[in-house]
Amino acid sequence: MSGRFLALLRWSATLLAGAMLLLKLADLGTGIAFQRPFNPYLDVKILTDGWNLLSGAVGAREAVGIICAGLLAWLLVVALLYWSLGGFRNLSSQTRRRLAIGSGVLLLVGLTLFAVQDDNRRNLGVDAPTFPYIVNRIDMIRESNADLDRFEAELGRDAVSSGPHFAALSGMDVVLVFIESYGRSVIEDPSYALRIHDRLAAVEHEVQASGLQARSGWLTSPTVGGLSWLAHGTLLSGLWVDNQSRYDRMITSERRSLNSLFRASGWRTAAVMPAITLDWPESAYFGYDRVHAAAGLGYKGKPFNWVTMPDQYTLAAFEKLERSPGHRPLMAEIALISSHAPWTPIPSLVDWDKVGDGTIFNDQAESGDPASVVWADPERVRSQYAASIDYALETLGSYMARYGENTLFILLGDHQPASIITGEGASRDVPVHLVTGNPEILKRIDPWKWQPGMLPTKDTPVYRMDEFRQKFVESFD
Repeated sequence: MSGRFLALLRWSATLLAGAMLLLKLADLGTGIAFQRPFNPYLDVKILTDGWNLLSGAVGAREAVGIICAGLLAWLLVVALLYWSLGGFRNLSSQTRRRLAIGSGVLLLVGLTLFAVQDDNRRNLGVDAPTFPYIVNRIDMIRESNADLDRFEAELGRDAVSSGPHFAALSGMDVVLVFIESYGRSVIEDPSYALRIHDRLAAVEHEVQASGLQARSGWLTSPTVGGLSWLAHGTLLSGLWVDNQSRYDRMITSERRSLNSLFRASGWRTAAVMPAITLDWPESAYFGYDRVHAAAGLGYKGKPFNWVTMPDQYTLAAFEKLERSPGHRPLMAEIALISSHAPWTPIPSLVDWDKVGDGTIFNDQAESGDPASVVWADPERVRSQYAASIDYALETLGSYMARYGENTLFILLGDHQPASIITGEGASRDVPVHLVTGNPEILKRIDPWKWQPGMLPTKDTPVYRMDEFRQKFVESFD
């Protein structure tokens, strides 16, 4: 009997240790990418996105090799642990019996402590540090379920009426542009600030020469390092959508997105999503009249690693597809992706009249070092990141100066990049710019106290992304 129990204990200990090691490795991955621990309840759904990021950074073959090597190392460690625990068989039967009884008692106490509520654990004088890691995971799952209940209540409260709205914007196009990985650090970190300040000053000069003005501020994103759709959902719904469960519930709700509010107020709505390469059923929630995913943008050029097409082509295709002369007022949401990892190769601007079907970018798409070379040097990665943001801003400046008539542009980052770029402890703030040729429009956001021009200052007020929808509706009604 003792031998059978020790065999069971051996397997149980091995499986438990193997599971904890696997969770620790998952913590390492989500910590690097999203600056938070792995949540077993929420994060299984984003494994495919982790694959997309890794394969885009180092290549599909290399990514498979890294994953296989990691799994093999894990299996070897687990196998070594199982083999080492076999040493119990060399102990005397009396010693094995004592160890079995002691282990059983410890296991029973542990399971009892897991089962009692947090307050009871503290009353017993035992808090999470007794079993810190496993208790933390259990509490994380419990909190995720409680959070979804709270979110259900938030869905039932909306200070924004169904409309119509936006009388102050009557007859204007509204173009909302998310800039991938454009975070506060790229403006304030000395490693990037000089280059990006110069670019923002050049953009400000360029748009001013075309009769446009800008206001800039900060918004706090619900995510960092990735999961851009959480930021999109937060800004457009006015709900704090900081995990996948909240997002999944949001898109099945009756909550009106900012796009839907424009649509109900007489605007035609469109989405331009060059990163969407598969079916996108979630788009039905947002209320678009038309969705232009990657395949529908007509790009015939070569991809820039993970990036399906350069930002300049995306904007040129948008103008061609949606802004023909005499078109009905349009509210459009555009996601620019040239500043998405792996940040190589970096596109460069061409003459707008020569963009064509995108084949003009083929030489650029094959230039520079591959991602596997760039990512071998962290300083090179940071330099490439700054270059990608510089390109995105340069492209937007040129685009707005050329196509900015009778338009309100809302430009913002979706989230801060990963900690390899920002360092540890960076804020979740992103820059936001409102640009238009109508100064009366910008006067309506005077109460926001945002900074004139393209460069928000350290003291410029910060709002959460979920506050933007209501503030925007109130300012332009």
